[in-house]
Amino acid sequence: MFVAYVAVTLVASALYGLAAVANLIGHDYPKSQADKMRVSRSWMPLLGALLAAGALGLLAGFAVPVLGTLAAAGLVLYFLGALGAHLRVRDYHLGPWAMFFALAVAALAVNLAYRGFL
Repeated sequence: MFVAYVAVTLVASALYGLAAVANLIGHDYPKSQADKMRVSRSWMPLLGALLAAGALGLLAGFAVPVLGTLAAAGLVLYFLGALGAHLRVRDYHLGPWAMFFALAVAALAVNLAYRGFL
């Protein structure tokens, strides 16, 4: 179980870290998604900061387990909010969202399983 926990946590942290950087530097893809979801571009730094906090929190979970669990749970909630934004504008192209959400759920599941809660 330890190997799965480490692998999923590292992959999730790297992916969410890259997504955070894309939001924070103003890459075209997150900006186009924000426009499509009718989310103000002024929210992009905040959304990027939340993703960065999640990515760093997952890594911090190696040293302080509760931080990893909270970060994974926060990422699940973040992507549930993203689903709400997609559904609000009737955007049903959910492939990228599903991948990000599934990885957040996997990070939470392996974290809880490794800690003995599942």
